[in-house]
Amino acid sequence: MSPAEQEARVALAACYRLVARLGMDDVIYNHISLRVPGEEGAFLLNPYGMLFEEITASSLVKIDIHGRKLDDNPNPVNAAAFVIHGAIHMSRHDAACVLHTHSDAATAVSAQKAGLLPLSQFAMRFYQRQAFHDYEGVAIDLDEQTRLISDFGTHPVMLLRNHGVLTVGRTPGEAFMLLYYFERAARIQLQLQASVAGGAEIVTPSHEVCEHAARQFWELKGDILIPGEREWPAFLRQLDREDPSYRS
Repeated sequence: MSPAEQEARVALAACYRLVARLGMDDVIYNHISLRVPGEEGAFLLNPYGMLFEEITASSLVKIDIHGRKLDDNPNPVNAAAFVIHGAIHMSRHDAACVLHTHSDAATAVSAQKAGLLPLSQFAMRFYQRQAFHDYEGVAIDLDEQTRLISDFGTHPVMLLRNHGVLTVGRTPGEAFMLLYYFERAARIQLQLQASVAGGAEIVTPSHEVCEHAARQFWELKGDILIPGEREWPAFLRQLDREDPSYRS
């Protein structure tokens, strides 16, 4: 195993653990996939049947674009679930990591026609930068890939209607931080909508202000080139203090 692959495995295992720690996993379901550095058409995926909190660097399975094993890892793989991930990996050069969850708040917002609303600073990052894909049933049919690719376009996040959320990143850290901030924004939105039912009045910034804020997030200045570069190492330090077993 190359040092680059080992590093990728550790980062991906950490991503699984963090999603679980924040309560955004779904038993043994959902997946986070990552391209293997330096190996065209090779990806890392979680073993089918393991909880996110159990994932380690060595338990990850190496597969091809069709979900077929490329190593002798004895753990099974849910190849059908790679339909979504494979489509995005094939179509997006920036999709080194594809993260899909059924996180509660994001799934609730996915069922709202307008999706995530610009109601908090967390949400401004995604203002007019969210894609939507209509629900077609369990995403295991290959003919759905074309529509997934078309609907996603170049957005950083896609709401799978009545299903969940999908983020992409050049690193696991970027994909994770996008999920983290989207979920925070979605929770705030649901809380505000509940307050409206109680008679509260919500203030929404103008389009001009929302777009300005979004550009501030995406047009990065200084030495930060990828979203999450500063936050991700802090999360890793937290994992290492509390349970470094993900590295094994």
